[in-house]
Amino acid sequence: MERADGPHTLDRWLADSALRDPGKIAIAAGPTEISYRELADRAARLAGVLRARHRPGDRIATLTGNSAEHVVVFFACALARLVLVPLSWRLSAREIALQLAHAEPGLLLVEPDFAELADGALARLPTAPPTAVLGGVDGAGEPPDDLPLADDPLLMIYTSGTAGRPKGVVLSHANCYWTNLSLSMAVPLRPDDVVLSILPQFHVGGWNVQPLLALWVGATVVLERTFDAGRVLRLIAQRRVTTMMGVPANYLFLAQHPDFAATDLTSLRGAVVGGAPMPEPLLHTWHARGVGLVQGYGLTEAAPNVLCLPGEAARQKVGFAGRPYPYVDVALADPATGELHADLREGELLVRGPAVFAGYWRDREATASALRGGWLHTGDLVWRDDDGYYKILDRLDDMFVSGGENVSPSEVENVIYGHPAVAEVAVVGRPDERWGTVGVAYVVPRSGGAVDATGLIDYCKGELARYKVPREIRVVDELPHSAVGKVLRGKLRTAEE
Repeated sequence: MERADGPHTLDRWLADSALRDPGKIAIAAGPTEISYRELADRAARLAGVLRARHRPGDRIATLTGNSAEHVVVFFACALARLVLVPLSWRLSAREIALQLAHAEPGLLLVEPDFAELADGALARLPTAPPTAVLGGVDGAGEPPDDLPLADDPLLMIYTSGTAGRPKGVVLSHANCYWTNLSLSMAVPLRPDDVVLSILPQFHVGGWNVQPLLALWVGATVVLERTFDAGRVLRLIAQRRVTTMMGVPANYLFLAQHPDFAATDLTSLRGAVVGGAPMPEPLLHTWHARGVGLVQGYGLTEAAPNVLCLPGEAARQKVGFAGRPYPYVDVALADPATGELHADLREGELLVRGPAVFAGYWRDREATASALRGGWLHTGDLVWRDDDGYYKILDRLDDMFVSGGENVSPSEVENVIYGHPAVAEVAVVGRPDERWGTVGVAYVVPRSGGAVDATGLIDYCKGELARYKVPREIRVVDELPHSAVGKVLRGKLRTAEE
């Protein structure tokens, strides 16, 4: 096992940045600014307190919005060989109780804003963990002498499970180290960068897509509690933000905001988009404003970075997710047989490398299903071109067969996004006696506009094969989204079954 004085643990990152530039602002959260020296000192003190009360490998759960104090807890856990389990404040008390029962944390830290939610969850547990207010753990202690190992678990992120079973993705120090190293080689950050962080810290992207790398290199992180398009546009101009990361919905809402055209975006030298395929018309909108969008693809189990399409390639490879990050291997498997074929052009994407997780917390069955034959099976259908670039076609469980032909909802959505009356769209399959399954498009109109369902279907007929054209257009006020803004097709699909 490699010791912490080797390169593959995160415990030194804050302290090293504090040595280089102690007075530099590490985090700007609203009116509060915290220097690297203060952040590193607070993390070290908290690490000593926590290790006096907990053993290596114990879980420290949190229920909080994005905050500098949460960053202190993350690095305290890194120093103390503890595991941070950030819970989503968007869940119900019942769902949080299920995750607490599964994780069995030694401590739950709660931000006052979510005290009522926490109380509701704890009341459902036969044995509740000790709780404390986030930022209110008193005392002072020296960081422990037993330094972390590369394989020590550091972060446990819950993803959607089946049949009500929580799935905790356990990421080690090494997993987080390697994904940040590969990110730094593909989309580098500099000490003079100002990184806007809008993804929630209960999501892996809230840590491993820019924020942790920014703190490693000594940049400044502008940390937002929640996403508000108007406020984000103001922050880009006022803070002279140089880069940010978001999901397509974030960039869609920014582009649709009335202030978008007039906002000064000249400081924004690039931005990262991931979580779902970016609609081509939206890419062109941002390119027209002079902002290069780095396309990406990843998943929590890969910590999360897998594919990357740098801004300079995005204009030639519109709609692609890119090629593998450094230190990431990918392969394609036949969806029907699971067999790997080197010459396969379309299939399920498989991933391996040092950033891929070792397994789900206390779930051997799910771990064995995800990690087969030495590869992480993503469940995503992709296509590879002659240059080795990959395009995400769809989730295998979102695809449907209509009249014997495979239909990719993402392909249909990409066409509908090109219609000027459409703000947002999601396509799902609906059972049909004649064709087996037909497409239904849920469409949100642009503000102040209206969608003519017949006209939109005619528009699709001019752009798509007949079997891909949605049988029905349903105009809705909004679509269901996940905590990070991804459209939840599964909820729409369930309504059609």
